[in-house]
Amino acid sequence: MNKLSILFHHIFRYIWNGIFIISYPVLATFGLLFVGVTYVFSALSKLLTKIRPNADKVPQVLKSSWEILPNTHDFLEAKVYKQIMFGPACFQLRRKDGVPSVLEDHIFGGKVRFIDEGILLEKWNALDSKDLPDFDICLYDPDYDKLTALTNIKCFDWHLSEREENKLHFKWFDGTQGGEVKVAL
Repeated sequence: MNKLSILFHHIFRYIWNGIFIISYPVLATFGLLFVGVTYVFSALSKLLTKIRPNADKVPQVLKSSWEILPNTHDFLEAKVYKQIMFGPACFQLRRKDGVPSVLEDHIFGGKVRFIDEGILLEKWNALDSKDLPDFDICLYDPDYDKLTALTNIKCFDWHLSEREENKLHFKWFDGTQGGEVKVAL
């Protein structure tokens, strides 16, 4: 290297070191402030969850004993049958009033929707994780203890989107594509 390039190299190195020495306290202070603000918001979040009333909590059936299934108006009881790793749980269902039912012969998901004609349930057709998701959306008529399969859905994310006179519209999304299924009652 010639003397001029060595001189520029040393000047540039001193300028770069000076910029780093001057900006380091600013960067360190920003890092400490960021960690402090994160800690304060975490503590505030913990405090707010303790203050929230228990009535707003949505109960989940996670034990291996019979418990009232949430969102069923105290009509159905559920017992965890199997928990899919990194996925939903499936349940055995029975009526709370003690009447023997066709529900006891099948395994269901946790989605329950009440409509005028009965109760929409997610009946699982397979329990092996490589075969999932594979369910039938069924209509349970509690008056006649009748379970009617309406349609087959191959994804966990589905919902009742619309209802016409005697038709139900289900929408589903499997992570890459979605669709809609219309079912006549």
